[in-house]
Amino acid sequence: MSKQELEQFLRKVEQLNKMVDSLDKVPGRRESLAACKNHNEVVELAQSWGYAIGRRWGENV
Repeated sequence: MSKQELEQFLRKVEQLNKMVDSLDKVPGRRESLAACKNHNEVVELAQSWGYAIGRRWGENV
């Protein structure tokens, strides 16, 4: 893993941690997340909440 990939990975983990933290702070979020049927729905929902969790650490896009 390159230094750039490591930084990208750590940013994603940070976003995920913030998102998980918000589940108990914002009413309805836990239920909305539980209603997702696949990974793409989770990524889209997270994006609508302002979190960037879709890109994998090895992707350059």
